[in-house]
Amino acid sequence: MELRKILFVVLEQYADWEAAAIAAALNEDPEQGEKKYIVKTVSLDGEPVTSIGGFKVLPDYSVDSAPEDFTGLILIGGNSWRKEESRKVLELVELAQRKNVVVGAICDATVFLGMSGKLNSAKHTSNHLAELKEAAGSDYTGEQNYHEQQAVRDGKLVTANGSAYLDFGREILYALDAAPEEEIEEWYSFFKLGYHEFVKEKSGQ
Repeated sequence: MELRKILFVVLEQYADWEAAAIAAALNEDPEQGEKKYIVKTVSLDGEPVTSIGGFKVLPDYSVDSAPEDFTGLILIGGNSWRKEESRKVLELVELAQRKNVVVGAICDATVFLGMSGKLNSAKHTSNHLAELKEAAGSDYTGEQNYHEQQAVRDGKLVTANGSAYLDFGREILYALDAAPEEEIEEWYSFFKLGYHEFVKEKSGQ
């Protein structure tokens, strides 16, 4: 089976911890069934970007060279989403919406979507409603759809705050139908609870 591409957009000073867990879950072979997805990275111009933690990534694509045959678009948070040059990513967001594929945004990438008017008609969350409203101004009219939750999935859109990388990952896995429900919940619980508590819960102790 041909692997379907999931594009991870990483900008300069991206939040590496928000990308790692879900990228690994999508990129590795599942316990059941065949592998469905392959992770590819995108930066604004295809040049290397360095994370907040100092990890340097050589992206597979620039925004302009990104393939159109992708199945998911994941916007990883960080310190560059409010810069004017980052608006170029809207090209990919709008293509994803036209294709009706999964779009995920975490941390300040949710603010980017709010500033672009992309959160107004869907249930969503972000780091803080007041900050989202201040940053997005009149482009954001979706307060009635804001939920104070770690992560929110509304159809093909997944949003999360910056502390919710595991919750974000779980909702992305569900949105992409990446694995059976039991496997997704085991993945989530293993990291959320920690090894020892996970084993106790699984054994019914």
